[in-house]
Amino acid sequence: MGEDPRTPEAGTAEAMPKVYDPAAVEPRWYAVWMSRGYFHAPVDPARQPYVIMMPLPNITGDLHMGHALNNTLQDVLIRWRRMQGYNVLWMPGTDHASIGTHVVMERELAKEGKTRFDLGREAFLAFAWSWKEKYQQIIYSQLRRLGFSCDWARATFTMDPAYSDAVLEAFLRLYRKGYIYYGKRMVNWCPHDLTSVSDLEVEHREVQGTLYHVRYRGADGGPGVVIATQRPETILADVAVAVHPEDSRYAALVGREVIVPLAERRVPVIADRRVEPDFGTGAVKITPGHDPLDYEIGADHGLPTLVVLDEAGRMAGEAASAFAGMDRFAARTAVVEALRRQGLLEREEPYTTTVGVCDRCKTVLEPYITDQWFVRMEALAAPAIRVVREGKVRFHPERWARVYLDWMEHIRDWNISRRLWWGHRIPVWHCRACREMVAQRERPARCPACGGADLEQEEQILDTWFSSALWPFATLGWPQTTPELRYFYPGDVLVTGRDIIHLWVARMIMMGLEFLGEVPFTDVYINPTVLNLQGQRMSKSLGTGLDPIDYVEQQGYGADVLRFALVVRCSQQQQDLRFSAKMLDDVRTFTTKIWNIARFVQLHLAGFGPSEGTAPPVGLSPLDLWVLSRYARTVQEVTDDLEGFEFDKAARACYDFLWSTYADWYVELAKVDLYAPDGGPAREERRRAVRWTLWTVLEGSLRLLHPIMPFITEEVWQRLPHRGESIMVAPWPEVPESWVDPEVEATGDRLVAVVRAIRSLRADLGVPPGTRVPAVLRAPAELHPTLGALRPYIAALARSDPLTVEDLAAARPAGTAGLLADGVEVLLPVAPADRDRIRARLAQELARVSAELQRVEGRLRSADFQARAPQPVVEAETARREALRERSRVLEGHLAALQG
Repeated sequence: MGEDPRTPEAGTAEAMPKVYDPAAVEPRWYAVWMSRGYFHAPVDPARQPYVIMMPLPNITGDLHMGHALNNTLQDVLIRWRRMQGYNVLWMPGTDHASIGTHVVMERELAKEGKTRFDLGREAFLAFAWSWKEKYQQIIYSQLRRLGFSCDWARATFTMDPAYSDAVLEAFLRLYRKGYIYYGKRMVNWCPHDLTSVSDLEVEHREVQGTLYHVRYRGADGGPGVVIATQRPETILADVAVAVHPEDSRYAALVGREVIVPLAERRVPVIADRRVEPDFGTGAVKITPGHDPLDYEIGADHGLPTLVVLDEAGRMAGEAASAFAGMDRFAARTAVVEALRRQGLLEREEPYTTTVGVCDRCKTVLEPYITDQWFVRMEALAAPAIRVVREGKVRFHPERWARVYLDWMEHIRDWNISRRLWWGHRIPVWHCRACREMVAQRERPARCPACGGADLEQEEQILDTWFSSALWPFATLGWPQTTPELRYFYPGDVLVTGRDIIHLWVARMIMMGLEFLGEVPFTDVYINPTVLNLQGQRMSKSLGTGLDPIDYVEQQGYGADVLRFALVVRCSQQQQDLRFSAKMLDDVRTFTTKIWNIARFVQLHLAGFGPSEGTAPPVGLSPLDLWVLSRYARTVQEVTDDLEGFEFDKAARACYDFLWSTYADWYVELAKVDLYAPDGGPAREERRRAVRWTLWTVLEGSLRLLHPIMPFITEEVWQRLPHRGESIMVAPWPEVPESWVDPEVEATGDRLVAVVRAIRSLRADLGVPPGTRVPAVLRAPAELHPTLGALRPYIAALARSDPLTVEDLAAARPAGTAGLLADGVEVLLPVAPADRDRIRARLAQELARVSAELQRVEGRLRSADFQARAPQPVVEAETARREALRERSRVLEGHLAALQG
């Protein structure tokens, strides 16, 4: 696909097709932009950089609608800043996503009845690399089809050689500084994936379970105590029973011993304030090997730790006795039955509880004690807290800063190791002889402690979030001080979702400060989460993920429509955005509107060149100045909205101006002058002024809209007279302050109000659309010159003939219906023969409006509605009530005027 043949200095003379075809336009222009190198950002000290690092998609599968929103917002910022003259870098890439990729690949293997262990480490990694190639290509093709202007020459994968070197260097620096340590700790363990997961990767679900009341007999032959537990299968690992020290029910038992059922093991009854007296019976079993709180209690009381579950969630070890080899849930049933047979199960009761599941494979997690690698977080977190408190990193909306700080101020050490194969293998070597650990990139020749040569590398890999925390600078050549790192770091904005504020945002800030001494970005925009109509998150695995390309290509909406539909609903006031195809239908109508007005304008610009647009011509009318003033305000509004990350407001401002002010009003007003009979030099001067205004406002509005809808704006801009080779590198609109003129705006607004009033009266009186009717404008004398100048335009748009202007002080003609519009009373005469028919029609409409008003008022008076309805619904109903009241007042006025 070659370059577009159009010249850079003028629009094509070829007439625009009647219908806009995004399927033909969008791929063609993307190829042109790519071939011209517009997306690449070279190091250029003469220009100011602007940098966004893409939240790198996982290679677990193709992208969904949430990715479409997130990346569209980034592209809006990037295209806007590019047009403002910045040297913009938008860094694309993909993440290896160790756990997520393991899950999807092992799901594929399971279809063949295999696991990764059947393949072995090397074969599994080869499979992973082929998977990466397949899905990275799919992801990149999706991003391109949606028009995203990333710097593809710099695209990075988190296991590329240079990036991997940076990951190992970061580990070694933190290790040598004493921030990374190795130890046996209780972690969240996934028995399916056979790895630990961080606290942030645990999904908490409410489930219906059972609370089992089990008797522990007294070691002295007494009745002992009844405990309540949800996990009877771990009874075999109990080392104590605990009660609250102030619980009088059990004061006499503290210090005595009871017998663990089935295990027949004597254990003490201890007192600890962490026991909740109101839970169950107030007595709980202590199992340090299988519960985080029990682990802490056991350590504080010097209790031993027993384990009865292995890494796959099966009963194992000496304590498991007769249940060895059983799955944990099958063992639960078996243990309960054994307790029942021995008469130790006092009772069972339904119990609602919360369990943690792996956010990838949805397996119920186990607290599990194992050797893991951790990062000490306190020292790293302190400066990252400070930069947010000092405003060096700003969150948008601001409420997310509190979420960030709440977590950071209570941060725990970070478990960074995973017992998986796909990922960065930890650069630590274990001496088989003396168990010395050596941290370095390459295998040591000998152990520095004992001189032995038998060393093996640590089997575990690093948490994906450890490597992605380096994304803002590892992509720029760190740890080397490259020209790219000096020029592009620190960056500017991060656009991401609320679910990874802790997983990724916080860690990037900490790592940037630790390794480079500067924050990686100054602004963090948290975009809404895209949900389907049922309120479910986008998820391929759950079948709730919507493919954006399906809507772009198969359903034919095109990328621009999808982009605008998402952006215009991306408000800082909401946390979620529910997606539906109806959103796209509304925007497709907008693209049709743009295309049709562009066809009209192009038709009237024959012979008009860009040089004519350098300065306003003579002969501009108040209506020309009105649309120029409104356009100037829109330019400032959209610019300010983008500066404040108010994406929905920027999109709405473009939409409202182009659709209403420009298309519905100014284009229609322009036709009055363009189609007027020839009238000498003065008439030709007006036509030149109108043509210049039509072109100036449309060409500028296209540039204003380009970041959101890049394809249609490029296609239309190329067909109009223009300067430069692409709208993408054309300057962002700037207008003289003098264009903003409140007086001419008041004049144009008065015309709009009067025309709307006449149209409303015509509708109320049942006047057929094509019929011209006489109208009277009654106004104070000082408005007569203005109304006189506007008369031909009002008459044309309102289809009023004749249109007369009278003094407001004069007596109102009998038999007329009227409305007040911006200080002007608009009157339409009604023939005596038509009055009864029209009064009957108006009375019927008033009855309908009154009934609806009564219904809305009754709803608003309802205390139940006020208490239960969401605030936006209450506000909408309140606004509807006021609109119905005004409509009722107008209808009553018409009826009174036509009395008799």
